[in-house]
Amino acid sequence: MNFVFRRDELLVEEESSVLPDTALCAQIGLAPAALQPIWTLPGSPYRTVHVEPGMDAPKGYAFKKLRSLFGVLDDESMALAGRAYQIAEWARTHKFCGVCGTPPERLQTEFCMRCPQCGFSAYPRISPAMMVLIRKGDSILLARHTTTATSRYTALAGFVEPGESIEQTIHREVHEEVGLKVGNLQYFGSQSWPFPHSLMVAFTADYVSGEIRVQEDEIADARWFGPGDAMPEIAPRISVAGWLIRANLPMGWSAP
Repeated sequence: MNFVFRRDELLVEEESSVLPDTALCAQIGLAPAALQPIWTLPGSPYRTVHVEPGMDAPKGYAFKKLRSLFGVLDDESMALAGRAYQIAEWARTHKFCGVCGTPPERLQTEFCMRCPQCGFSAYPRISPAMMVLIRKGDSILLARHTTTATSRYTALAGFVEPGESIEQTIHREVHEEVGLKVGNLQYFGSQSWPFPHSLMVAFTADYVSGEIRVQEDEIADARWFGPGDAMPEIAPRISVAGWLIRANLPMGWSAP
């Protein structure tokens, strides 16, 4: 099974979304050595690669946005695709040592690019990010972000900064984005989010104090939603945000 990426698009058979086999990879000029294994176990059949942005899909195939394949590929294939994308991105961005510029060598026993000249080791990047759903009585706080093209509302989220714990990130991001203070942080769940290399770690929290004051360059709108309010469009079930919100819906709400 081969995962061929063009930027954040995956090459699949146009009608069935089947992944290309080794013969098709050879047909489009991908040598076996260019395909990176996505597991360190010997004999694993899964390989991944990034191709040049200008490459066209062969006849009968198409490059499709990885996000668009949620619900098209089964859960196992989608999880493999996410892993494959992160490995391919790691290989694409580590063609040279970041210290001395020498081409590194990939170790066979772990995901590590090691420089033969200076010994510097580079591992696949994982960027942790927190997500938090704030509860206030029977209401929850949902926000619409300025950087998204949809009108969908979701929980607050933000990346962990150097020196922070996840909990410290929650307190900082909540205060920066909506001006509130929260407490009683409770872990909910996590999800690999390969766009391109995040790990989303979700929590619930209880409102403590403050009035909503949005950070305008990050948040287009934020408000409390509770019983009797019209339900906004929310994050889909495929994301941890969708699970988090649906697990804490106000009384009387239901969501597909």
